[in-house]
Parts: sequence; C-alpha cells; structure tokens
Amino acid sequence: MSAIPDVSVVLSVRNGGADLPKAVATILTQSFANLELIAIDNGSTDETAGFLDRIEDPRVRVYHQQDMGLAAALNRGISLARGRYIARQDHDDWALPTRIEKQVRFLDADPDTALIGTSAEIWIGDRATGRFHDHPTDDAALRFELLFNNPFVHSSVMIRKAALDQVGGYATDPARQPPEDYELWSRIARRFRLANLPERLTIYREVPSSMSREGVHPFKRKLVLLSAENLAAAVGLSQPQQVHIDIAALVHDMPELLSRRSNLPEMRAVLAEAGRRIGGETASADIDARVARWTRQLQHRFQVQRPVIKGMWTTAQRIKGGLRRLGLLNRG
Repeated sequence: MSAIPDVSVVLSVRNGGADLPKAVATILTQSFANLELIAIDNGSTDETAGFLDRIEDPRVRVYHQQDMGLAAALNRGISLARGRYIARQDHDDWALPTRIEKQVRFLDADPDTALIGTSAEIWIGDRATGRFHDHPTDDAALRFELLFNNPFVHSSVMIRKAALDQVGGYATDPARQPPEDYELWSRIARRFRLANLPERLTIYREVPSSMSREGVHPFKRKLVLLSAENLAAAVGLSQPQQVHIDIAALVHDMPELLSRRSNLPEMRAVLAEAGRRIGGETASADIDARVARWTRQLQHRFQVQRPVIKGMWTTAQRIKGGLRRLGLLNRG
C-alpha cells in the first residue's frame, strides 16, 4: 500500500452501539486496500469511543469530539482526508467487498464524473426485505430526478475531493439541512457529471437507531426550497421564481406553499424546458419519458391540491373579514 491512500472513507457516528463493528469491518475487508477510514466519534455516550480506540488497523484514523451535527462532522472528516476520492459510510450500513474497487475503477476511467453511488439492498436489521434502492445510472436521468428528489443512497457515494474543494462541503445552515446529502448533490450536479453503478453494492439497513427526520413539515419545507432551486437552475436562472416553488410544493405535498395564482400550463412548460436542457441537443427518449411522467403527476397533484389551497385562502379571508367586523383588524 502506498503512503498516501487513494480513497478516504468518512464515517461519522454517534452512539453506534452494536451496529458499528460490522459497518467498519465491511470497509476494512474491501478488495481495494489502498484506503483510509476516518471515523468521527460525534459525541457518543455509549461504547462507540472504546470500540474505535481498540481498532489496530493502521488505516483507521479516529477523532473524538462533541456532537456537531452530521453535516459539520462529515465536513471535518473531509478536511482531514488525504485521498483523492471521498467515500461515505454510515455506521449502520454495510459495503459489499468490491464496492470501493468498482467505484475507483469508474472514476479513474471517467474524469468528468465527480459523484458516483451504487444501487442498494434494503434490509431491516439483519434481514433482507426484497426491497431495493435502484436509482437511475446515467448523468442526464440523475440530474433530472434531482429536480424533485435524491436519487443516491448516501452511504454508497464516492466523490472526487477536487470537486468538493470547488463546490464546498455539506451545508451546515439549519435552513438548508437536513437533507444535507440532497443539498450537496444538487450543487455538485450543476458543475459535474453524476453516475450510479447498477450493481447493489450497499446494504442499506433500516434500524431503530437510524437518524430520524423529526418535524415533517420543517424537513419538507427544506425539500421544497432545494427542489425549487434545482428547477430554477435547470432552466438557467440563479434564483427560483414562484412557478418553481409551486412545482416543488405540489411534488412534496405542501399545498400551503402553493400560490393562489399557480398556473398548471406554466409549470408544465418549466418541466419541458428543464427536460430539453438536461437532455441536450440530441433527443432523449428516457428524458422525454421522465418529463411526461412528472407532468402527469404534477397535473394530478394540482387537481387534488388546488382546491385545498383555495379552501385555505377562503377560510383565511373569512377570518380576516370577521376580525374587521369586530374592529380587531385594520381595514386596508
């Protein structure tokens, strides 16, 4: 193994418990050996610190700190990385033995790609479910899907360190994360190519200790913000307009964010233009099909949610009228 690793695997863990040893083992037994594992103990109060300190593999570098939140902990790990590629690993997921080798091989062969993930099996604890995360694999499809959702399994990704140096690391602004992964992938996609390996090289485990997304509406509001930004960027704008917010609000079932003057033909035109720009000069049947599918979904959700927002607005107007009649609200 050379003195400088090719890959730095960054793992942030808080109270990893019984899940951490297996996750670490799946990295240290990879077929690609020229790597380092940077383990950030992010304020653990269980046996995590002791386990990490007992690891004797010289490729493992352990850092203990107070809980900084996931995004800040990952940024610290990235800042300490020596590898030209940054791979993510969660403390409760497993990497299949050839995951790192195949991702390195892909990035070495395609210097324009900055981010590559893999498909994943979904397990509950130690049991396979027969469900999978099988996302698109090519750049155009991934960039189109990023307009609405996150088509990458976070613990499967590998990123060029040079690309992170250009776009910056994970956002730590509470208004923009979580989802810290979706936010970062979105910024990378505006400057570099993306890919997923079709092979299921990651075991994504649904366990009780997995990080929860508490506060559904605050989380969904951030999804709407990021989706609207992606839609705007896809059509050449630096900031989202109301039509982009309306599309994102419909997609993420947030009718309260839908404007009273929302216009379905205008929204459909935005999707068509985004598809045309992402698909490039040559016609893409795949992108055309994705545009058509999302347009149908948008139309259905508009028909369902538009009456909701009208009802909310009518109720608000009635309340305002009642307050004015009682003299509790100024006219004007």
